[in-house]
Order: sequence, then structure tokens, then C-alpha cells
Amino acid sequence: MANQKFVSCLRVSTAKQGESGLGLEAQRAAVLDYLNGGRWTLVAEFVETESGADNERPKLAAAMATARAHGARLVIAKLDRLSRDAAFLLGLQRAGVRFVAADMPEANEMVVGIMAVVAEAERKMISKRTKDALAAAKARGVKLGPKPKLTPHQQREAITRRDRGEETLREIARSYNVSHSTISRLIA
Repeated sequence: MANQKFVSCLRVSTAKQGESGLGLEAQRAAVLDYLNGGRWTLVAEFVETESGADNERPKLAAAMATARAHGARLVIAKLDRLSRDAAFLLGLQRAGVRFVAADMPEANEMVVGIMAVVAEAERKMISKRTKDALAAAKARGVKLGPKPKLTPHQQREAITRRDRGEETLREIARSYNVSHSTISRLIA
């Protein structure tokens, strides 16, 4: 790796993963372990919170543009951190985007192609497992979605206050420290 330049791109799928920092730290460690001991320059590091199924990723686009501008190679911790879309990964190869996965630095075009197909299949399996788990939870009576902003008691109370007609919806909302639209949806 004599005198090579690299641009690091780290990705987590959810804001919760990004906030914990654990996934990012593990990826950063993998990238730095790969680069350790060589004569190299880490030109930049890009961090994104995006789905691997989404190919419209501004931070990845910026990382690739930076890599091209500096004649650098994109380095990622694992191939599935770059994308879980086989066509996208193969398109990067065809477009001449030079990248290396720290966990498979010896991977050639054929291996990357196979791993790209595996990553896409894994994405589809993750999606199916998630949908199945949500359907099972719903069947058990679990209420999906965000937690209500008002307790059932507060909801009944707000309706009673509205029915009395002595307060506006905005005043009722303000007293519970919620938005006007929260009260409007409740009353509707």
C-alpha cells in the first residue's frame, strides 16, 4: 500500500444505530486495521445513516467524488456497508469506482459480483423477516407505530373539555404540551 490515498465511507441503516455509535466504531476500527502499517493517506471519512437498499445517497456520492478528485480508493469495512443492491455494486465496478472492503481486501471482480448478489439476497431476507415479525406482533394485538402522546385518561379528558366548548383546541393542546394537530386528530 505504498503512498496510496483512501477515502473511508461508513454506513449504518438507522438513526438509533448512528446515535449509539457502536456500528460506526466497529466499521472505523476495521478500516483502520486494514490501513494499519502502510504508507497511506486517509483523505476523508464520510459517515451516513441510510438504508443499504437506497442508492440515492448524498454522502456516498460525496465520498466517491472525493476519491476521484484525489485519485484515491474508497475503503469500506464490509461490502454490505457500501450497498445491498447487486446492480448498484456491479455498476460501481463498471463505472471504474475503485473500492476495497476491509474484510475482503483480496476480492476480485468475480468475488465482488458474487458477494453483491449475496448482499442483495440478504437485504430481501431482512425485509421479509421484519415484515413477518411486524405482522406477528400485530396479530398478537401489539399496537404498532409511535407511542401515543396522550394517555387514554388525557384523551377522554381532552374530548370532554372540547365538548364543554369553553376552550379552543389550541388551548387544550397547549395545556398538554402537544401540538394542535395531535388534539385535532384525537377529536376527529
